[in-house]
Amino acid sequence: MVIVTPGIHFIARSACKLGPIVLLAYWLRSWALLLLPLLLPFYPILLYRYYAHRASSLNARLAPRVCGSLPFNIDIMQRSQNDDHPCDTLAALATEYGPTFDSNVLGLMNIVTTDPKHIQRILATNFDNFEKGEVFQDTMSSVLGTGVFNSDGKMWKFHRTMTRPFFSRDRISHFDLFDEYAQTVVSKMKERLRMGVAVDFQDLIQRFTLDSATEFLFGKSVKSLSGVLPYPPSSVLHLGKPHKKTHAEVFAGAFLSALNILHERGDEAWIWPLFETFKDKTAAPMSIVNQFIEPIVNEAVQQRDEEKNGIREIDDTQKDTLLGHLVRETSDPKVLKDEILNILIAGRDTTGWTLSVLVYFLCTNPLVCTRLREEIINAVGPVRRPTFEDIKGMKYLRAVINETMRLYPAVPVNIRTSINETTLPSDDPDEKDIYIPAGTPIPYSVFLMHRRKDLWGPNADQFDPLRFIDEQHHRIVKNPWIFLPFNAGPRICLGQQFAYNEMSFIIIRLLQAFEGFELDESMGGTFNPKLTLTFYAGVRRFVWTAFFASD
Repeated sequence: MVIVTPGIHFIARSACKLGPIVLLAYWLRSWALLLLPLLLPFYPILLYRYYAHRASSLNARLAPRVCGSLPFNIDIMQRSQNDDHPCDTLAALATEYGPTFDSNVLGLMNIVTTDPKHIQRILATNFDNFEKGEVFQDTMSSVLGTGVFNSDGKMWKFHRTMTRPFFSRDRISHFDLFDEYAQTVVSKMKERLRMGVAVDFQDLIQRFTLDSATEFLFGKSVKSLSGVLPYPPSSVLHLGKPHKKTHAEVFAGAFLSALNILHERGDEAWIWPLFETFKDKTAAPMSIVNQFIEPIVNEAVQQRDEEKNGIREIDDTQKDTLLGHLVRETSDPKVLKDEILNILIAGRDTTGWTLSVLVYFLCTNPLVCTRLREEIINAVGPVRRPTFEDIKGMKYLRAVINETMRLYPAVPVNIRTSINETTLPSDDPDEKDIYIPAGTPIPYSVFLMHRRKDLWGPNADQFDPLRFIDEQHHRIVKNPWIFLPFNAGPRICLGQQFAYNEMSFIIIRLLQAFEGFELDESMGGTFNPKLTLTFYAGVRRFVWTAFFASD
């Protein structure tokens, strides 16, 4: 079978688009072919002038245009790729050019916005005129396929309609799913405490979210928590014989590698296929992922076929999984695999990230940790399993989770592409609206919007859960579009309440068992702004003495 790499596909498609121009030049005069390469650099200039003319005809204006020090703003791309902290470069550009600007990447218009009115227009009030777009879908398709996060139009509606009924209150508040794995997390942390060794909390909590997510999706966990936890490099135990990775660890590592490659493609903008001319970089890790997922999907399809033909009856535990629900809607293995992988990202990576940062904030804000623990102990005591109603009543817990997602949303930058030309409203009544040509990529950063001081006050960069409780809360009530950790509009996250319940449950269990957390200073903490954010936090626990003594 001939494998067409992303680079070959990109070159072929570009040639098809340029073909008519080349033929026209040849028909006019053969020497025009020689001039064509010389004229191509002027194409962005001519296009920009055309856009200015169209904007003027609509009584609109073009967004402020970023001017870097190198041609095509290559230096801006390099700065962004080297950011030590999420969105550093975008933040600097927003300070210089305003909340909405044209980053002008590689000579093409690219409208970046942190304006809640613009984001509302894109995600809701003018939803039908914005889509993920061909460039985004091509970038993600080798991993996400045509799943709900990477599809538009009828395919997106199909995935959305197929998946939505499963996220009912009965399922998202079924805490048996979380409790077994939460108890394992606590047990492993206590074991490390007795050893006097720190734990890589992000690794541990992502095992928790992976096991919970796979049981929710498939009806059986990959049991990644049964593997050996890594030791910090500062420990002599780190020098021991490396353990053999479990199937779950191999799968998780391959999936993470594939997601990191998607992030690299995003950094390389629309020319990323040229860096994969000879091979698809995601092919190797996705081969491992598919070896794990495809047999599970195929088995579910086969069982469904046998049930329809009266050969066997599927037990209720299999029916009560997302995959069991989906096979009643379609038997297409690719559609099923794509949807499962899309939901797995949301169920594992984004939730794991938020929990990692939340514990980091509890380490660095001990007074917040103390108050949160007091609320938990007062509500459920040191042992009792929380209920859905318990969690609903814990206002400070919800505030801590919300404040974590405000400062570090799991997806710091998202993107849409305009279908038809349109305008975005101006903040300044003395300024014209901003013109958006058809086919324009529009990255929007909730990360930066969540930190705007004009929206959140002078302490917008500080961790303060009380802003979601006291008089500051009126900001969000007055304008809910300034807080979008789960996106918004018709594409709002289906698993929003599931995520809140899962995060609340594990935090309650942790603070029932432990008095607080502190950072292992030898490890520090570094951010890694990938497709979904990642973070390394070495966390050393100290146990609530009375509870520990009663064990």
